[in-house]
Amino acid sequence: MSEIMENVTYDEITIGQSATRTHTITEDDIRAFAAVSGDINPAHLDHEYAAGTMFKGVIAHGMWGAAFISALLGTQLPGPGTIYLDQTLSFKRPVRPGDTLTATLTVTEKNDEKKTVRFDCVVRNQDGKDVIAGVALVMAPTQKIKVASPKAPVISVSA
Repeated sequence: MSEIMENVTYDEITIGQSATRTHTITEDDIRAFAAVSGDINPAHLDHEYAAGTMFKGVIAHGMWGAAFISALLGTQLPGPGTIYLDQTLSFKRPVRPGDTLTATLTVTEKNDEKKTVRFDCVVRNQDGKDVIAGVALVMAPTQKIKVASPKAPVISVSA
């Protein structure tokens, strides 16, 4: 039996409401993001090169964290039917393979006329330190949507 994905409609959303999602970054995550995005900066993929950078090792793409925020908006709060309108991001510190990230979105503002919702967004590492902070603006769905959760495509990564 497949899981059901259900949105939170504009009228159900309240100021202060939040959602979180946690994921541990792997080297395969970084390689997959590089393959999909085309960002093959050696700071993300080449251990020898990355050892000579200011970070002293491979780091994840900053935009991977932004995609993590997008996934939370599109699957949990508000969820299916959400239209992403705007995003500001500040990258605070590097993310390395093995880091466990927790993204948290908190509702800070609603616009009844436009049915938009503003969220504070923060991604923290396993030490509780911010790695990304920003603000997202979305158009929240006004109709309840319940759908079977689609299966994510399976990909394999090779160097």
